[in-house]
Amino acid sequence: MSIVKGIFTHKSESDRSIEQIDLDVLFKEHYDRLVYFSFQLLKDKDHAEDIVQDAFIKYWNHRETVMQDSIAIKNFLYSSVRNASLNSIRHHKVVEGYIQYYGNTEPEEPPIIEAMITAEAMAEIHAALHALPDNYRSISIMGYFDGKKNQEIADELNMSINTVKKQKQRALELLRVKLSPELFTWFALAVLTFKK
Repeated sequence: MSIVKGIFTHKSESDRSIEQIDLDVLFKEHYDRLVYFSFQLLKDKDHAEDIVQDAFIKYWNHRETVMQDSIAIKNFLYSSVRNASLNSIRHHKVVEGYIQYYGNTEPEEPPIIEAMITAEAMAEIHAALHALPDNYRSISIMGYFDGKKNQEIADELNMSINTVKKQKQRALELLRVKLSPELFTWFALAVLTFKK
């Protein structure tokens, strides 16, 4: 005798209520076909079994809201298994899309940390640049951040190309003093990468 049946057998036949539904009988009657149904969608037997077990738990927790006849219960179970299986397929597709886009690695925090470090480094570089004399600052921004060539800067500022080169060199020397060695190295690498 099942646990559920043993608990509720004391009620008379006229008192038949939702509590008298024997979960073991429902499970034996529908389990295999529901697993097969889910397996046809998922192609994963273990996952299909988990989904079906969850559907029975869901039914049992909501049995008061389901009409107590075999067709309504069967429909509820099939709907629950179908929805959970389709949700699992959708989730799997999202995960596959993520893996294809970002590679096979799990998302982790280093990109966030790297972005924070980069933002802080750029803030220090900008502060150092703005502390330079006006002509050095203008030439540095135009050359390193705007990507302009020395001749373009010279034409725009009405000065010789040699003056631009000397002021750029002097600006780098001043930045080396104002920035930490690590930060200056990072800046120099960023400038070299940017120019390529």
